[in-house]
Amino acid sequence: MGQTAAAAGWGWVRDITRYQWMVFLVAWLGWSLDNTDFGLFALVLRPATIELLGGHPTAADIGRVGGLLSMVGLLGWAFGGFAFGIIGDYFGRVRTLMVSVAVVAVFTALQGFSQSTLTFGICRFMTGVGTGAEVILGIPLVAEAFADIHRAKVLGIMMTGGGFGSLIGGLLYALVGPYGWRYVMFAGVLPAIILVLLRRGLDEPEHYQAVEARRRAIRAQREQSLADQDYMRFTPAQLFTPALRYSTFIGVLFCLGTLLAIWTSAIWLPTIQGQLLALQGITGPAAAPFIGHGMMLWGLGGIIGYATFGFIADVVGRRSTIIFYNVGTIAVGLYMYLWVDTYDLYPYLLPVFGYFVFGVFSGHAVYLPELFPTHVRATAVSFCNGTGRVITSFGPLVAGLLVGAMGGSFTKATAVITCFAGLSIIAALLGRETKDEILPE
Repeated sequence: MGQTAAAAGWGWVRDITRYQWMVFLVAWLGWSLDNTDFGLFALVLRPATIELLGGHPTAADIGRVGGLLSMVGLLGWAFGGFAFGIIGDYFGRVRTLMVSVAVVAVFTALQGFSQSTLTFGICRFMTGVGTGAEVILGIPLVAEAFADIHRAKVLGIMMTGGGFGSLIGGLLYALVGPYGWRYVMFAGVLPAIILVLLRRGLDEPEHYQAVEARRRAIRAQREQSLADQDYMRFTPAQLFTPALRYSTFIGVLFCLGTLLAIWTSAIWLPTIQGQLLALQGITGPAAAPFIGHGMMLWGLGGIIGYATFGFIADVVGRRSTIIFYNVGTIAVGLYMYLWVDTYDLYPYLLPVFGYFVFGVFSGHAVYLPELFPTHVRATAVSFCNGTGRVITSFGPLVAGLLVGAMGGSFTKATAVITCFAGLSIIAALLGRETKDEILPE
């Protein structure tokens, strides 16, 4: 059955096999864990920074140190994505994914034991290494398991894990936050334990097994053709061959715009909500439920945005859908940050903003795998995301430094960085349309 030959209504769900359901669930939960971790970090960033710095740090101090901690985590995420993407192309998506989950579980808990910003930063980097691998491996895993049936729809729905991660993080913070930020970090280990239990018995998809078989056959040959030698080249080097380097450029530019737009908001949005609530006399532990529920609303909007991306992309095309989501990110983000000066409208704006700024990440899952063949797919997805993450890791830091230059305004600084979503619009305009194409083998 072809990608576009979906059954009427929701009948297409009956076409999904038990194996495909398991692949979907493991990848979905891995992406949920990814965003739960970063959501919890953003929620505890301000109180953790204040405690670890000691005394009474200014808004500029919190912006500077919080930005550095955020940058360290994103750099770890980029490094983990690079490394585990390459490992996943050589040793398998499923096996590599489980190693990354173990790293996340250990260092998420260790963050709660930190006694200095240096220790916290080291744990933050290592947690980023683990979380950076999860979606990088989950995307090709699902794309290959659903190569011939409902690929865009399933990948879009799989990416709802990102929204559920924010929802889970917001819920955990609302429940545990009043007891202190360290307990929030300890609670963040729970999704990793569940994921490890689900992985048992899950095999690699057939597309990847075919790659392994071809590699074994090439190694067994006494003489290799030029095509076989190219196939066996180190996977990162293949991304810059004449056949793939333009796709690599488009992928990096697309990821750069979406990552810049979201991470600065993800890091500083809880702080922005806290400032607005303080203007209404709601501070300290009393503000935690409001902030937690606000992040849950943001995540709920993201869930809908993720889920609808694949359906829209199957109708109007990948490029038009990417443009639609990025235009929405800029429009809603600027309105929320520059024109709204009370918390009253935030419960209504947060889900709309979440729809666009989160939902466009389904394009990472839908569009990027369609640009690259199987034997380099995980490396390609990791390189495009990783390069974007290295550059965008400076986004929260730059926004944090801008806070001081803008009179302590987190909203203005975050609004500036949100506008970089325009880079993804440029990528969509320059990239090729992949709607109705088969997944490259």
